[in-house]
Amino acid sequence: MRRFHLLLILAILSVLPACNRNNPTPRPAAPKNYAAAYLTPHGKCYDSIEANVLSLDLYSDGLTLDSAHHMQGTGYNLYLSDIFVSDAELTAGTYRSDSTGALFTFLPGRDFGGMPSGAYLLTINEGALEGIQLLDSGTMIVRDTLDGEVALHFTLYHDGEPYETHYTGTLLTDKDE
Repeated sequence: MRRFHLLLILAILSVLPACNRNNPTPRPAAPKNYAAAYLTPHGKCYDSIEANVLSLDLYSDGLTLDSAHHMQGTGYNLYLSDIFVSDAELTAGTYRSDSTGALFTFLPGRDFGGMPSGAYLLTINEGALEGIQLLDSGTMIVRDTLDGEVALHFTLYHDGEPYETHYTGTLLTDKDE
């Protein structure tokens, strides 16, 4: 799934029109709540790390995935590519941005030769990638709710500026589509 996201970003970047830098269109503020979340287990991805790896993919209102897994609409996609857990589930607790691969951590946002990795926020406008914001530090608090749903609270940072957001609901998987 992570490879799919990277290929999707490359495909979107290759068809972006030239930006008008003299008169940029103002962006709406990133959402305080997300409408849908997908959790993907990847197993033990790193030879030097015993932890299992998950990715978490959140979508704001107005942004959906079509049957071919292409983003449609306008909104934000919050993505955490590497969350380190002891088994294949996202368990309750506080996860911190950290590059060690320790349990209860997730990778901070980094740029690897033009490809985002770790935690990042995509801005999508009418299905086209408009911007990428790397989230270089922060926390994710995971709580189970009484009705079997999960509550996620994020405090993430980009260049020292905080971004707080939430998600409450079911964590969908590829099997749920």
